Amino acid sequence: MALSLLLALVPASAFAQAAPRAETAASPDGSIVLTVSTDNDGRPTWSISRRGKLLIAPSKLGFILTDGIGLQRGFAIDTVERARASSRWEQPWGERRFVHDVHNELLVRLRQDASWGGHAMNVRFRLFDDGIGFRYELPTQPGLATARIADEFTEFDIVPKGTAWWITGGEWNRYEQVYQKTPIEAVATAHTPITMRLDDGTHLSFHEAALVDYAGMWFKRAEGQKFRATLSPSSRGPRVVRDLPFATPWRTVRIADTAAGLVESDLELNLNEPNKLGDVSWVKPMKYIGIWWGMIRGDWSWAEGPRHGATTARTKQYIDFAAKHGFGGVLVEGWNKGWDGNWFGHGDRFSFTQPTADFDLAGVTDYARKKGVTLIGHHETGGNIAVYEAQLDDAMKLYARLGVRAVKTGYVADAGGIIAPGDAPGETRMEWHDGQRQVQHHLKVVETAAKYRIAVNPHEPVKDTGLRRTYPNWVAREGARGMEYNAWGAFANDPDHEPTLVYTRMLSGPMDFTPGVLSLEGANKAPLASTLAKQLGLYLAIYSPIQMAADFIENLEAHPRELDFIAKVPADWSESRLIAGEVGDYAIFARKDRASADWYVGGVNDATERTLTLQFDFLDPGKTYTATIYKDGDGATYLTDARHRIAYDTIRVKRGDTYRLWLAPGGGAAMRLHPGR
Repeated sequence: MALSLLLALVPASAFAQAAPRAETAASPDGSIVLTVSTDNDGRPTWSISRRGKLLIAPSKLGFILTDGIGLQRGFAIDTVERARASSRWEQPWGERRFVHDVHNELLVRLRQDASWGGHAMNVRFRLFDDGIGFRYELPTQPGLATARIADEFTEFDIVPKGTAWWITGGEWNRYEQVYQKTPIEAVATAHTPITMRLDDGTHLSFHEAALVDYAGMWFKRAEGQKFRATLSPSSRGPRVVRDLPFATPWRTVRIADTAAGLVESDLELNLNEPNKLGDVSWVKPMKYIGIWWGMIRGDWSWAEGPRHGATTARTKQYIDFAAKHGFGGVLVEGWNKGWDGNWFGHGDRFSFTQPTADFDLAGVTDYARKKGVTLIGHHETGGNIAVYEAQLDDAMKLYARLGVRAVKTGYVADAGGIIAPGDAPGETRMEWHDGQRQVQHHLKVVETAAKYRIAVNPHEPVKDTGLRRTYPNWVAREGARGMEYNAWGAFANDPDHEPTLVYTRMLSGPMDFTPGVLSLEGANKAPLASTLAKQLGLYLAIYSPIQMAADFIENLEAHPRELDFIAKVPADWSESRLIAGEVGDYAIFARKDRASADWYVGGVNDATERTLTLQFDFLDPGKTYTATIYKDGDGATYLTDARHRIAYDTIRVKRGDTYRLWLAPGGGAAMRLHPGR
């Protein structure tokens, strides 16, 4: 009796912690519901459901630090703020002219118990009808002036079963891989974007937005279908070092009923900051040609000597072709000194201002200007950013003086990592391609180029995270296995490679894929896994504001009808829709020219022939269009010489009409729809 009385006088809190506080928020249409809470150990968690179905179970949030108590436990929700936003903003170039940003925001302020360090950590969530983004914000606070992050502890515990399309994170060849298709529970460590189709048909894509002064995120499976963010490493120990206050990149989840819903989302763009450069009318979408295909095939060389590709005479020949057929630029690689010897993965001999003896840089740029063509510059670093950064300003200043308006950069370092400046003069350190130091480097290049009104197109880049909104001169990048692999072997890129890229890599932003190999041959006549019509369809399927016609100019000229299409197809759109497609199988787009009333339709197919019924319900009402069609010819297949078979058709169509389109194995199609006759 006495014991019972004593227990009755003790507060319940002495035996059990009060139920953790939970906060919820919903997307504008109410379909997506977020719940943020803490568990009994004070670990912050987040979860989301869609239409009443749990998609991501409670998943932990936080950081592991190298020099202190981690930001993982002992937290409670302190305060929250809520906001709504609805706006429309205009892209200077892109897949569509106007982007709508409608979201609800929840800012959760977390306070750590003093016994765990007493730190403050905020998490800002933005909910859209097509997904969610969240980021950490570490405010100024006593006892934590600098965050030295060993890794994030951000979890994504995916509930429903499904299929994933992914490439391995942390590999020597960066993002240049063939995509794997596996059950979600079989994923190892993936680069993002990683795309998933759940068994009920829901489509997901996990990625990040606004990657600035931070390490790239890999998507690592912990157990079952639970994933954790893990950051690209650094040679310095901590993967990220940042002074407070700072915000991390956004962690993003696109959610859609269909594959088209994923493709048409602007979620990452909306999570980036607006244009910081002001007037960017000097950024000009264009199509270009270049001597690159002959070099990547091995016909010509980057190094000086009898096979040197970048000669004055050859470049002028390409400039003449560009002027004749309406191409805006000519890319010239190997124009500068430093390619002789073993540059691969070293780059210590490169000069970015001195041309080779057989290339008259000033004369060529002057010749191009008189022809109405611009030279597209090239800065290959061999992965040595220490050498490049030392010359960067002078190199961009030279290009600006000569009228070069765009530059392709490169970081080929397959034999190792990035050679970055060290702490002492002359010292270097090895870093990862997507680590914090290389992320800093890419932004330095883009900002320096912007100072001289030059656009940048990096190859071997850090993945795209939507920063083209903030820096519109960051026009495209490689960041996937592109056309170049087809130069090195038969069917090097499988026919399902491009229909997979549309729903994976292309969710991050424009890609310099370099289509337009009309000969359908790589080195030693190695065949491409493509029909002729598919080469045209790539201009609609793989978006970039700078599109290359990659083949030799004599091969382009040998296909006058196809060349005419490539010359006319825009690289800048007012509207884009995926009108038919499934992940890894096929993708057909309808895109409207920003500079005219013309529509273009086309895309790519995998190895399975199929017949589609295309609906022309996107056309403007009350108008009749003349459709010029390029499609796979009878019996076409990528497997034989029948890959060259192409058929042409001209029909009259209006809104509401349909068209039956047969796609060959490895095939594709392209159409131009012009109002009137």
